[in-house]
Amino acid sequence: MNINEIKDLMAQFDQSSLREFSYKNQSDELTFSKNEGQVAVPTASAAPIAAPLQAASAPVIEPTPQAAPPAEPETVSEAPAPAAEGDVVESPLVGVAYLAAGPDKPPFVSVGDQVKKGQTLMIIEAMKVMNEVPAPKDGLVTEILVQNEEMVEFGKGLVRIK
Repeated sequence: MNINEIKDLMAQFDQSSLREFSYKNQSDELTFSKNEGQVAVPTASAAPIAAPLQAASAPVIEPTPQAAPPAEPETVSEAPAPAAEGDVVESPLVGVAYLAAGPDKPPFVSVGDQVKKGQTLMIIEAMKVMNEVPAPKDGLVTEILVQNEEMVEFGKGLVRIK
């Protein structure tokens, strides 16, 4: 992958509604993120490609010092989370989380909803495939931990069920 291809990917990512983008092939790995307080660290197995990746990622890394103050309130808001009751349903894969079947459709679940085991909580899109995330047990939705169209990683908390 050359520097122009990387710049093109960065421009397309910047204009998209995605919050995070990862690309990996046999020799390259890229990660772009619009999430404040997080730094994308590109890696490559071939040394000649590593230098252009670092140069292309410099604009992503520069805003990090400005993003540091907002990260502190997020840490404070996360501190009470372990005290919350219920089990966290984690993402089974990497993809984009959708809380509703479509933009004009109601959400699958809301805070305060009673859910049954197997009921769809949300959809995660991965490689153009829509994957339903089922409730692992009957219970009450006490917290939704992701935003609609948020990029989620494997194991990220999605919903808390009590």
